[in-house]
Amino acid sequence: MNLIIVESPAKARTIKNFLGKEYEVIASKGHIRDLPKSRFGITIDEEKHEIIPKYSVAKENAPTVKEIKEKAKKADTIYIATDEDREGEAIGWHIAHAIKKDPESLPRIVFHEITKGAIEHALESARHIDMKMVNAQQARRLLDRIVGYKLSPLLASKIQKGLSGGRVQSSTLKLVVDREREIKAFVPQEYWTIDTVFKTNIDANLISHKGEKLSKLSIENKEKAEAITASVKADEFTIAKIETKQRKSATPPPFMTSTLQQTASSKLGFSPKKTMMIAQTLYEGVKTPDGTSGVITYMRTDSLNLAKEAVGAVRGIIESRFGKKYLPKNPKVYTKKSKGAQEAHEAIRPTMLQFTPEVAAKFLKADEIKLYRLIYERFMACQMEDALFEQQSIIFRGNENEYRASGRKLIFDGFYAVTGTEDKDKLLPSLKEGDKAEIQSIKPEQHFTEPPSRYSEASLIKKLEAEGVGRPSTYAPTIATLTNRTYVTIEKKQIIPTDVAFTVTEILEKHFPNIVDINFTATMEEKLDEIAEGKEDWQKLLFDFYEEFMKQIAEGKEKIVSLKVAKPLGRNCPKCGSELLLRSGRFGQFIACSGFPKCKYTEQCDEEGNAVEKKETTAEDKCEKCGSDMVIKNGRNGQFLACSNYPECKNTKSIQVEEKVSQTPCPDCGGKISLKNSRRGPFWGCENYPECKFISKFEPTTIKCKEKGCTGVLAPRTYRNKEVYECVKCKARTPREEIDGQK
Repeated sequence: MNLIIVESPAKARTIKNFLGKEYEVIASKGHIRDLPKSRFGITIDEEKHEIIPKYSVAKENAPTVKEIKEKAKKADTIYIATDEDREGEAIGWHIAHAIKKDPESLPRIVFHEITKGAIEHALESARHIDMKMVNAQQARRLLDRIVGYKLSPLLASKIQKGLSGGRVQSSTLKLVVDREREIKAFVPQEYWTIDTVFKTNIDANLISHKGEKLSKLSIENKEKAEAITASVKADEFTIAKIETKQRKSATPPPFMTSTLQQTASSKLGFSPKKTMMIAQTLYEGVKTPDGTSGVITYMRTDSLNLAKEAVGAVRGIIESRFGKKYLPKNPKVYTKKSKGAQEAHEAIRPTMLQFTPEVAAKFLKADEIKLYRLIYERFMACQMEDALFEQQSIIFRGNENEYRASGRKLIFDGFYAVTGTEDKDKLLPSLKEGDKAEIQSIKPEQHFTEPPSRYSEASLIKKLEAEGVGRPSTYAPTIATLTNRTYVTIEKKQIIPTDVAFTVTEILEKHFPNIVDINFTATMEEKLDEIAEGKEDWQKLLFDFYEEFMKQIAEGKEKIVSLKVAKPLGRNCPKCGSELLLRSGRFGQFIACSGFPKCKYTEQCDEEGNAVEKKETTAEDKCEKCGSDMVIKNGRNGQFLACSNYPECKNTKSIQVEEKVSQTPCPDCGGKISLKNSRRGPFWGCENYPECKFISKFEPTTIKCKEKGCTGVLAPRTYRNKEVYECVKCKARTPREEIDGQK
């Protein structure tokens, strides 16, 4: 009997279907040996300048290790078949150690797709564990453990409980915070356009006035706009030039991890985490007409390489389905342009071209078919001819002013025959040079420049990839961590940093500049690549980093001023008589007994720190399990009822927000706004949803925002322990005393 060890049970089942009785396939279920969860797990050898990890098998993994050991004893040959990347290589190395085998003695098989042919080929071309890749993974793991295990407790002790810092996480957070700083510092700039339409219905842009070329911001005020408008009205125009050019729209490259996540986010509304979960399922095996099989190649890749066999097969389908004119003379080859490309994978593509989206719809779930169609069509499109447009341009010239009108039409759809195009033709009428042109309408229009937009999940991943921060496997988990740690919220696809994100970033910028420096993080990724290539010593990299970082930790403990200052409230705890304090926690401010941990009495408070009365208890508010009073608690997902006899009784119930309608009309549409509830807590929402999508955490007032061009209203809140009014639209903040003094 031969034993094949993979990572995933689903993958194990799929591979087992392809092989005979002489093969047994078992899953390690991910990492079976790792650094311990409850302690640092690293020893520092100062003399040898070495960082020594203390790996162990977690209790929950012990049964899996026992089962693999038993099967390994009976096996003639043991194949390591984990994923072909650093993480997979390290998992295979750990498996060998866990079952007391020499890692370099076990045959290592790799494949980019889980199909019968790929598995059989892998068995015929086995290699050994690549220790350079293992060491690169160990270096990454230990770097992340050092930063996380030493920095996170410091942040928790100085700011608030539950915070964390990380090598990639913190530099990513700084990107988000820096963008928000740009938005808050942005000053709108006034500019005007002269919206002009020539007969018949030809929209044109003003490009010069009295010999001066005009840019978007050239007309900076109303006076200049009115003067130019008067000049245009008095001018006489002729058609000075008509140009027609052909322009190609290049085929898109096949997907890799980052571009799949970006496209799935923008086109399907999938989060990166959801995209990767679905892709994992498609890779590991789904039902097909021929049985269970993986229908896409490995989904964690930053390569644009394509197998020659796959390209040859798709070219045949393109020719038969669309004809020769859609097929380029030679196969198209794509290369990775952004820095940091690693791992000898293929791009993401379908493994069985006969499993078309139409066929797949009978076997896959709704979201699976959406993502599969995206991958299938992108792969086919990348080997088709470019689309061809005819670009049209007309110059209208007067004595003092010059306009340009542009149009285009699709003359050959090329790859759009598969992907479709959202771009509509904009056709210009047939005109002749030298003919007179009359103005149909003219209207000066005031505008204000817009601040930079916040990152979406898709644009943040694009930025991380361009900067060389992280790798395909880290994009989705990094964003998930920032969300889980309440550093950011995601609203209407925008990533918005919370107040604590600014606080943490400011402290890290001052005391741990390398940790939030995007260039330092990217350079470290490059060094990890060099370890995988055998060009860098992993122990030297680790020890050099550790020495410098621990100096910063020591200085941080002394110099960082604690923000966890408890404010005495001048009254005593009703349970033990100790003084009550106003404290800050992960979910905001709360009142607690100074006798903690002996006394665990707490009270709710509002944003100003005033105590909130507890909900009166009735027979319905008694705990149905033990009869004690139910009290209101604040949690990650808002308020809830919990038994006052906790921790002896852990009964909880959801609580509905009391109906409350604001006297202030909706600032967007004028409708009524009322207090509603969600898993993120109470919020004010408009009655006209979904036509009007106004939401705010705070009840707005009738006070208008003073920011130029903003039509929002102000809402009261507390920002960094100061009372302010915040605009529900642009988030501009004004001290409360300034507004109250004007009422």
